[in-house]
Order: sequence, then structure tokens, then C-alpha cells
Amino acid sequence: METGEEFGPWLSRQLRLAGKTQAELAKELGLTRAAVSAWIAGRSTPRPTVMTDIAKALGTDVGTVHTRTTDTQAGLPVTWYHRPGYSDGGRDLGNAAAFAFDADVQVLARETCQNSLDERLTENGRPVRVRYTLHELTGEHLDAFREAILWNDLFPHYSAVSELAGNQKVGRVVDAGVRDMYEKGRLVLLRVDDYNASGLTGDDYADGKFAAVVRRQLESLKSGPGAGGSYGLGKATLWATSALGLVLINSTLSVPHEGRTERRMIGRLELPWREVDGRPYAGPAWFGRPDPDSPGAEVARSWWADEDTVARLHLGRDGEEPGTSFLIVGAHDVASLEGDSADQDEKPRDEEGSEDTRDIERMHERLVEALGRDFWAAMIGGGGRLPLLEVSVRALRNGDEVVPETMVDPSVEQPSRTRALRAHYEGTTVDRLTEAGQVAIRNVPLKLPLAGGTRGTLGTHQAVLLVTEAASDKDTPKNQVHSLRGNRMTVKKATVQNLPLGTNPFQAVLLVGEAAGETAPFAKEAEEFLRAAEPPEHDRWGQTEELILRWSPSAYRRINNLTTEVNSAVRELVARPRRGRGEGGEALRKALTVKSRPKAKAPSGPVVPVLDGLDATVGDHGEWLITAEVSIPRGDEIVPMVPIAQMDVRSGGRPRLDWAQLVAVEGCEVEDGTLRFPPGTRRAKFRGATDVSSHPVRTTLTRLVLELRAGKGA
Repeated sequence: METGEEFGPWLSRQLRLAGKTQAELAKELGLTRAAVSAWIAGRSTPRPTVMTDIAKALGTDVGTVHTRTTDTQAGLPVTWYHRPGYSDGGRDLGNAAAFAFDADVQVLARETCQNSLDERLTENGRPVRVRYTLHELTGEHLDAFREAILWNDLFPHYSAVSELAGNQKVGRVVDAGVRDMYEKGRLVLLRVDDYNASGLTGDDYADGKFAAVVRRQLESLKSGPGAGGSYGLGKATLWATSALGLVLINSTLSVPHEGRTERRMIGRLELPWREVDGRPYAGPAWFGRPDPDSPGAEVARSWWADEDTVARLHLGRDGEEPGTSFLIVGAHDVASLEGDSADQDEKPRDEEGSEDTRDIERMHERLVEALGRDFWAAMIGGGGRLPLLEVSVRALRNGDEVVPETMVDPSVEQPSRTRALRAHYEGTTVDRLTEAGQVAIRNVPLKLPLAGGTRGTLGTHQAVLLVTEAASDKDTPKNQVHSLRGNRMTVKKATVQNLPLGTNPFQAVLLVGEAAGETAPFAKEAEEFLRAAEPPEHDRWGQTEELILRWSPSAYRRINNLTTEVNSAVRELVARPRRGRGEGGEALRKALTVKSRPKAKAPSGPVVPVLDGLDATVGDHGEWLITAEVSIPRGDEIVPMVPIAQMDVRSGGRPRLDWAQLVAVEGCEVEDGTLRFPPGTRRAKFRGATDVSSHPVRTTLTRLVLELRAGKGA
């Protein structure tokens, strides 16, 4: 018979759960205390006949004692433990980590799917499978679920929070969630299951993945530069998406804990400070079995549940494959109310005409959209390379299917980029686009700085740029570059500016770090550098505190230079080839007679270039990004000019901004911040990016003035 935990530790815990001592068990069995002590210490094991007596003493069956894959049901029942209020009178009016994110199922999808990718078991080479299940409960199904989570024990705490609703945000959210459940007679559950993942391994309290997710805040145990998360904030989206602040967890472990792997259960409730029956509570609460080793056996720890309990809590998993299921109780999608006013008539509304944030069909649609937008690259294989991810979404009502399970297909959600990445994996790319359906490739350099603020370059990493035409109307917005690194989640989405006239719509992909290939030079170093350049949302690369501390305040300029190189390469790849002088229109030219005018006499003195066009946008980090065109009168000598960037103000002198980057595009050269023009030049173009550290005011609150001034000695 297959056994689980070692007999000694298992028996020791059962005695604590049952409130028995070793001496009391020995007396019931008619044995000496030394015999029981020897079992617990692992020096011996009881005979099979004694196993039957042990089962009877513990109030369980003999099979449970033999297999030891679950706790006996004797002893302390599963209950809620609410953390007592602080003895110094301090109050937490909500989990600060949850305020970093909106109640948005698309944000939830991004954070949870990223975490599942980071926890993928890589030894077998298979993808991690993630499934999102929306489940609306009503009537008797809702009543049965509330009974399973001991709702009557929780209700006084929710009532106390509702009384504080007018004073703080969390109270208002919780009050609205409870009212919706009672007034509408419904409750939406959103479950996130992953398979072929590590599961919540480790002890309940000591360092490990379980404690990092369930017990602690702002702790990330992600290892390796290719991991997506680094702040320990992503798990907070689970509780932020619950209007009741409640998440239940069932984990199948990849590494046994207490000799077991299946049905490790725990629940966590996030509420603000409250007072119930005259007793203050700090905030969080846990749903589990009381820990007999804690003072007064009050603290709840995880427990090994039976299959019936798992089913009643709607946390059943498919098979024995490792991974974790998170059940968000009272899920809502406030961000679904945002968007264009033209869509307002199509948004789901409740009976009173208010926009419904708990419509499971709308939430299903938004989950599929977000997963296809952010994780399309992780779902793609080719050229002997397997996908990293498989993901699906389904919707149920009282156990019946409302929306069939939808497998997110990258070729449907991102057709052009899917074609581009597969072509790269299969080695069918080209150097330049000449026919429909082709994928052009170009290496783009990322010069990595030395760590610790040391001047110089560690080395040059070659990122991979892929460009292809936009395949369909679904490929929107067009003319964008999706940038990603090792876990293949889209980090940055940016539109390429200043494209040549007549450019065909395209889509582009930038593979950086380990996404560029394991053999790419400095791939791991690029991963580490870019990971440090990501904010908690992981939606861009730029200036961060970690980047400053580990590298330097100017390290972000290396990323700006990469962006400039990428945009330049894209413009070159998508530009239409120029016609030769003898190509096309020859008959028309012969049919026309053009009378030429005498050439104007060129001025003999120096000529001054004039600013003729300016395109300016605000970059990801608050800098001004400009592209300027200059017209130059005909002359033998052209005056050098200095571009001056200033902030527009209502009165007084305009503050001058420093340039972080100033580069020539055509018709000029940049030398120490001065534009110099070859003789005979009539038009020129240059680009620049201002240095954010020189901005006295946030860029979005100001306007830009650009002037050309004569250079020194002119």
C-alpha cells in the first residue's frame, strides 16, 4: 500500500490535533509511553494489529493510519483565524500592495499568467497550462458555498467593515460586494488553475513559496534573470479583484510537504482594521485548521483536505499534476466600465440600468483579449521549440456551461506577430521585405553598462527585430513594436513614429535577452538589466530605483538608445525602394515640355538654417522626444546651429532642458550639441530626447519650445 508521510511526524501531529499526549495514547493502547515515544522519534513502527488500535484511539479508519496521506478528522475543526489588533493601537485600513492595481480582470490575467510562467516545471519541457473559470452561483448553489466557507462566522466582520464604508476605500468596496450578493442573489467566483507548475511548496511559516504567497507581503522568491516578477506585488491582484477580499487556495505540490502533495488548502481574507464585539482585529484572516503549536491553538495553518471538502469549495483539480488553484470569491471587473463612449450602449447593465461589473460573459471576453495580447509569444512553438504556455477561459452558471471553454489562439489574436515569430523559429526570415507574407529580420545592439556606476560598457547584446506586414483588420493598433524577454510576455508596446509616407501597415517584434536565443551574446546580462528596468506593472523599460542603485542614474539611456536603434531599423525595413531615374513615366516625360527658369544667384555670405518642421511626443519616462526638419537657403557657407529645448511658461525666462540624446538623421552632423551642415545642403533632419533630470516640472503639465540658435563663432 502506498504511504505518505513518515509515521512518527504524522502521529505527532495527529496527537496535537486531537489534544492527546503520548502518555494518554499509550494508556489507551495498553502500552508504555516509551513505545509511543519510539514511534514518534522514528526508532520503530507499530505492528499492523496495533495500527487498528491507533486508528480507533484517533477516531479514524485504519486505512488512514496506514497510508498517512491525510490528517484524521478528529480534533480541531477547520475555522477562521482573524489577526488580533495591534497592541500599540495601530490600524491598517487595507493592504497597501493591493492598491497598486485596479480591480481589473485583464490586469489579473497579466499578473497571474506571468506568475504561472515563472513557476513552470522545465525538466519535462512541457508548457504550463493555465485555465480561467468564471462561475456565477445563485440560489441553493450560493447557499451551499456560503455554508462551506462558514459565512455566518465571517458576516459580523463584513458588517463591521461596512459601517466604516464612508471613511475609507476598502470598506466601500466590501460593502458594495456584500450588498450585490444579497440584493442580486448571486456571487461570481473566478478560479485560476495552473498545471505543470511547482505549486505552493514549503512550510506554513518558514521561507518558501507557500509562506511568500499566503503569509507575507512584498516578497518575491522568483529565481533567475528570466523570471517576470520581481516585486512580490503580483499576487495582490488576486485579492484586489475580489470585492469581498477573499481568496481560497488548493495546491498540488511538486515537492512533498509532510509526506504529501495533493489538496493542500488554505484561505486568506484581506479586510481593513475593524472592531467586532468590542475586540479589535488588525486586518487579514486565514481559513484553515488551528495550529496546535500556536498559542492557544488559535493561528490557522494549511490542511490536507478530503475530496468532498474540495468539491464543496469549488476547488477541484484535474488529475495529480502539480500546480495551484486560486479561487477569487466575489470577483468584479471595475475597469470594464472604462473605454470609449461609443461602446457604452453595448456594455452589460443590471436590472436598474447600471453598468454591470460582474457580467461573466463580458469578463470572459476581456480575459481572452488580455491573454492573447500579452502572452501570444509564449504560446508559440516552431523549429523544434515547444510553447511555454497553454491557456483557456470558460464561464459557468451553477455548474452549467454559459460560454464554452475557449483556447486562446495566438494566430487568431495576433496573426501577424505569430507569423513573424514562427518564421524566426523555423529559419524562414529574409533580409528585406519584397513580397507579401515575408518576415524581415535585423539584429539591433543593446550596449550593456557596467554595474555599480562604473563608466564603460560590459558588452553588446544583439536583440532580434522581426518585421512583417499587418495581416488583417484585427491586427490593431498597427505599426507597433512588441518587446519581450525570456518568459515571452509582452513587456513594452510602442508605435513607431516618423514613418515614410506611403508605408504599408506592419507589425514588429523585438526579442531581447534570453528571448533572442540562448546563444545570443550577453543574453543573461541583458535579462538582468531589463528586469531591473521594469516597474511593478512590467509594462515598459525605463528609469527605476533598482536600475539607479545597481547601475547608475544614466543607465536608462542605454534603453533609449536601443529604442532609437529599433525605430531606425524598422523605418529602413518598411521603406519602399526608390524608383530609378529611368523607371516608369518615361512616355509621360517625353510628352511634356518644361521651360526651365534661370538659376537664382547664390548668396555670397553665410546662410542661416531655419526650423521647418517639428514632431514632438512625450516618451515612456517623461522625456520629450523630437524629430525636427531644417530648411537651408542656397549658399556657399552654412552657419552651424545649436538646438535649444525649453519649457514654455506664462512669465519670466523659459527653463532650458538638457539633451540626453541628439542624433543626426540626414543632411547634417552633430558635434558637441551643434548641428553642422555640408556645403550645398538644402534640407536636414535630426532627432533628440531631453534629459528628464533637467525638467523642473512634470512633462505632461508643460509645453515645449524648440529654437535653433547660431553656434559659437558664427
